[in-house]
Amino acid sequence: MMQDMLVRLLDLPDISHEEKKLLEKEGIIFKRPITPEKSIVEDWVNKHFSKNWADEVEVVFSTLPVNCFIAQRNQQILGFACFESTAKNFFGPTGVLADQRGKGIGKILLIKSLLALKEMGYAYAIIGGVGPAAYYEQVVNARIIEKSEKSIYHNLLRQPK
Repeated sequence: MMQDMLVRLLDLPDISHEEKKLLEKEGIIFKRPITPEKSIVEDWVNKHFSKNWADEVEVVFSTLPVNCFIAQRNQQILGFACFESTAKNFFGPTGVLADQRGKGIGKILLIKSLLALKEMGYAYAIIGGVGPAAYYEQVVNARIIEKSEKSIYHNLLRQPK
């Protein structure tokens, strides 16, 4: 059962040291993609995650700056995180390639996205339809929103497999 979580944006952890370390040791940069990269990012998300998530990525490219961050090494995308793609003040979708997990890439993408929401004027953000609740509790002190089992994603249409 997936629920939504609430995150206080006023006291997010500093990730600058971790971001610098990944750049120096692994050549990973974190950035907001720009419109000429739209189809590349969308196709990558569709290939590695889902068509539904690719649809959400398509939406974030309608804003400037784009409401998404990617982790990239040379010409390879390693992970992504979007915000305000399905609903105002919502974080997600987000994902990191399986062989790149455990390096802190997802944490940096998460916090950069939450900081962007904070810069937009929000004091709290919603992480919708959370899978790894314990992860979000640990990294950003997120809390389950009571009675959120029926979230915005409750009757989501999905591509047949």
